[in-house]
Amino acid sequence: MSEFAAVLRAWRNRVDPAEVGLPAGAGRRTPGLRREELAALAGVSVDYIVRLEQGRASNPSSQLLAALARALRLTEQERDHLFRVAGAAPPSPGIVPRHVTPGVQRILDRIGDVPLAVFTATWDIMLWNPLWAALTGDPGEKSGMESNLAWRHFLAGQEEIEFDAVHAEEFSSDLVADLRAASGRYPRDPALRELVARLRAASPEFERRWGETRVAEHRASRKTLTATPVGPVTVDCDVLSVPGSDLRIVVYTAAPGSDDAAKLELLRVTGTEWFAATEVARGR
Repeated sequence: MSEFAAVLRAWRNRVDPAEVGLPAGAGRRTPGLRREELAALAGVSVDYIVRLEQGRASNPSSQLLAALARALRLTEQERDHLFRVAGAAPPSPGIVPRHVTPGVQRILDRIGDVPLAVFTATWDIMLWNPLWAALTGDPGEKSGMESNLAWRHFLAGQEEIEFDAVHAEEFSSDLVADLRAASGRYPRDPALRELVARLRAASPEFERRWGETRVAEHRASRKTLTATPVGPVTVDCDVLSVPGSDLRIVVYTAAPGSDDAAKLELLRVTGTEWFAATEVARGR
């Protein structure tokens, strides 16, 4: 058995199903994830997982390896080992980190009473909890550039979100300044270069702000989400940076006792049930 097949099987067996939101069940024959469960989490076929574990599939793509690393909740060192034994180069320090660490994943799993999502340093959404999806719409319905916050803000529009004049200016300015800072940290990332180039070409506002050469981090804002199932909800948005991985944990909260807090609680009870039913219907 190859090293790749050995670690893939061993790491699959060590994942607690409950840790990834799956029922443990008394009739399980494996101590960890079933092959079909890993396949669903990684977005590949069960047959392909079987062939990988039996050493009958070679040269898995970097995208698949990254998906396996997230599904198996690998540390960065384990992820890099998985890449190497698969014959692929681990992500370069000059590339935007897209690996969700086990600690960040546990935060997402444990905090369900506030909307929460995880973004990369370039504002690509990676993960989100059910309440985030119930409040903002299902991010899983978007792909490519549409899943990038800066792209949607400057080009696709966000008609369902309103800012006051102060926060509208701060949010737009901070997004551009944050992307400029990321460009300095990750000069070899092709996806980041393409994002900035396309934004500069397609959005006069982005090009104007890019020319201001401001460098900063987007840390907070206040906004009203107008198209939720419970009516308009005004939230404070706080951005928490994850040291080492450069991920952004975005949290929406409302003042305790406020009408907005009551709406979030109602959405947590009713909206997340609807979202979970929708996910089941889609087979996710």
